[in-house]
Amino acid sequence: MPHPTPVAKRRGAGKAAVGDVGRPPVAWAVPGILFFAVFAIVPLAIAVYLSFCTWDGLDSPTLTGLDNWTRLFKDSEFGQAAWLSLLLTTISWLFQTPVALLLGVWAAGRQRGRAFLSAIFFIPLLLSTTAIAMLFHALLDPNFGVVRTIGPWLGIDPNVMGSSTGALLVVAFVGGWQFMPFHTLIYQGGARQIPEVLYQAASIDGAGLVRQFLHITLPQLRHTMTTSSVLMIVGSLTYFDTVLIMTKGGPGTDTTILPYLMYRTGFQTYDLGYAAAVATALVVVATSISLLMVRLSGFGSMRSTREGM
Repeated sequence: MPHPTPVAKRRGAGKAAVGDVGRPPVAWAVPGILFFAVFAIVPLAIAVYLSFCTWDGLDSPTLTGLDNWTRLFKDSEFGQAAWLSLLLTTISWLFQTPVALLLGVWAAGRQRGRAFLSAIFFIPLLLSTTAIAMLFHALLDPNFGVVRTIGPWLGIDPNVMGSSTGALLVVAFVGGWQFMPFHTLIYQGGARQIPEVLYQAASIDGAGLVRQFLHITLPQLRHTMTTSSVLMIVGSLTYFDTVLIMTKGGPGTDTTILPYLMYRTGFQTYDLGYAAAVATALVVVATSISLLMVRLSGFGSMRSTREGM
């Protein structure tokens, strides 16, 4: 009987090793699935159930059918909060995306002092949202803050938090100041994956830095931009800490976005059933926008941007 070849021995050893494991591939995903189910699916299901109930947080929930949802679509305050949430999300995306993209591409290079400056720039990401909101609230205090001194020099109204436009822009700026380093890090990682040979070939053909950025960097980062945009939009739609600490939904209701409306309805007026309906609607809006972006950007197909490399 012929002896097995070394290759056959290796193949047999590999099969034996796989057989010894005795666990189907899906079993390795069970811990992650359980974690996601316990901390995401189950709370979401409870919120959906409560959206069809009347509940004050003390007594047992009472099913009321579609009463909360009928009230939701007729509530002008909900419509305003939804509009403000979408407006804040748009402003945040327009503010953060270009800056994070440019900084990420720059941070991916080999400039002198790049590592030191990048480390300093990422510091806001290490701070808590509450601490940052309290810091800017103190700086922008019209009576005692720094804005009272330097505001007139910069053409900024010291009472910038007292105007509807100014308050919303401040919330967008504070959120962008904290989370822009995170998106910069995403773009930095994406830019470092672009093959250097593409830039070398473009340089030989006489393309300058601007043309290389427009015709090489941006196309290669389109999937990275989709990922960053989805995270940015979902994060902007769920702003809460900054609004609670800095504006409390004011002036008036000019910064009462959906998460703050949900908090105020549930924990100040104790109408937790209606608050659950607001929360469910927020989940539907955020999920729909994310899926639409993935669909329109072609991110779902995940076609390679490095074909032929």
